[in-house]
Formats: sequence, C-alpha cells, structure tokens
Amino acid sequence: MLKFIKDRILPVAMITGALTHEWVSRLSFSTPYLLFAMLLLTFCKISFKDLRFHPAHVWLLLIQLAGSIGLYYLILPFDPVIAQGAMLCLLIPTATAAAVITGMLGGNVGFLTAYVLFCNIAVAIAAPVYFSLIGMYEELTFLQSAWYICRKVFPILISPLFVAIALRYWMPKVHKALLGIPKLAFYLWVTALTVVTGSTVNFMINQDNPDYKTETGLLIISLILCCLQFIVGRRIGKYYGDPTSSGQALGQKNTILGIWMAQTYLHPLTAIAPAGYILWQNIINSRQLWKNRKEKPKNGT
Repeated sequence: MLKFIKDRILPVAMITGALTHEWVSRLSFSTPYLLFAMLLLTFCKISFKDLRFHPAHVWLLLIQLAGSIGLYYLILPFDPVIAQGAMLCLLIPTATAAAVITGMLGGNVGFLTAYVLFCNIAVAIAAPVYFSLIGMYEELTFLQSAWYICRKVFPILISPLFVAIALRYWMPKVHKALLGIPKLAFYLWVTALTVVTGSTVNFMINQDNPDYKTETGLLIISLILCCLQFIVGRRIGKYYGDPTSSGQALGQKNTILGIWMAQTYLHPLTAIAPAGYILWQNIINSRQLWKNRKEKPKNGT
C-alpha cells in the first residue's frame, strides 16, 4: 500500500497544494523548519568516518557554483527573472532522496551521500554571496545583504549537520530513535511539497499583471537545465567509471529548498523554475528506473 501511495504522491501533493493554495500558502512559514528536519534525518544516516572526497566532486561543485552565476549574467540582459531561475536550477544542492535513486540504479551511494553533504556546505556559503550580487536588497550594502541572507540560509543547510553530529555522540538514544523512523523524511517531504506548491500557485493567481511569457520561459529553462545536468553529470561520472552517481548528484535537486529560496530572496515568480524542475527530474528518474528494471532480466540479475 505504501509503495502504491509513494508512486503517486508527487502529483497528489502538487494537486492538493494547488487546489488548497489559499489555505496552504498560510503555512509557508513552516518550510524552513521542514527543510531543517529533512536534512537532519539525512545527516543522521551519514557515517562521517566513511566519507570520501572524490575528484568528480570537484567538477560537479564547479559546475554548480561557477556555472550558476555565469549563466545568470549570460541571460540577465534578456530577462532578469529567467536569469534568476536559471541560476537557481544550477545552484540548489542535490536532493536528499538522490542517494535512494542512486542505489536503485546501481550507483555508488557513498559517493552520492558525501556529495550531498559537500554541496550543501558549498551552497550555504555561495548562496548569500550570489543573492547579494543580484541586489534584491537594494537598501543594504553588499556585506549587509550577504550577512542578512547568511543568517537565514546557514541554520537551514549547516545547522542540521552539527545537530546530527551532536546527537550521534552525545545523545545516541535520540539518534537511534530518529533512525528508527525511516518513513518520517518521506512524510516531511510530502508536506513541504504541498506547502511550496500552494504558495507558488497562490502567488501566480494573485498577480496584478500576469507575465505568461516569463512564466513559460522559466519552465523551458528548467527543462533544458534539468536534462543538461543529468547528461553532463553522467559524462563526468563516465570518465571516473561511475556515470550513474555523478548524473544523480548533479541532476537531482532539492527543489523544495529552491522554491523556498526563490520565494524568500529572489523575485517570487522565479519559484516556477524549481517547481517545473520537480516534474522534469521525476520524469527522468522514472524513465531511468523503468529502463533499469527492463535491462535487469537481460543481464541475468
């Protein structure tokens, strides 16, 4: 029964959020707490002594960090909002669920888990700088803006790591109890997805002057970047003998975090890009899993 629900929960959560947007959007304040909880559960599962930094991690981080800000300035002269959406689709860190998909596809879960940790730290440092460069807080200086954003991003992306370490060594019973509820992260993800979808739809409906051209552009750019990141990630991984892990590391994003960042620090319409990315990456993952299941009998496994 749980598998039946999981297979259909993405459209159910998004449709629920869209249909109840007026009420659900009022819960948008809970998104940072849900993100913190999901990352905490992920970091609690990590065995830090087994973490290994791989050369492929360098290239993946370089694409995320340098590629995101470079793409922003490339698109900026044409449309500032689409430029922000493109930057976000590259910048946001790897999804916590990517390790599960990687394992199902036969990839290296340890490689992916380490990258989730590394890229969350990198994005926590880079995001305040990038968002300040964009100049969304014009009344503040660059340093004031960076510090203001840093105070809000760091607790969400980095604090769960320190809390997980503290629980592991000083409160092992609590740590064990959290690991004993493996389905909790799934339910938190469903809740967060419903809330951010409702908030995005509520903003779109209540716009004074809808900009359908920009909205369409955001969906298109998210599709292009989703496909490219899976392809480029696999190319990098192929060089090191593991295309699956690198493809998931670069392509599968924490889109809920991306939507929250857009709604909090960028033009609210930018949230359409990571919202669209949710659909594209799940279509790609579904196809990969289907293809993997189809090929298994041929390989005699």
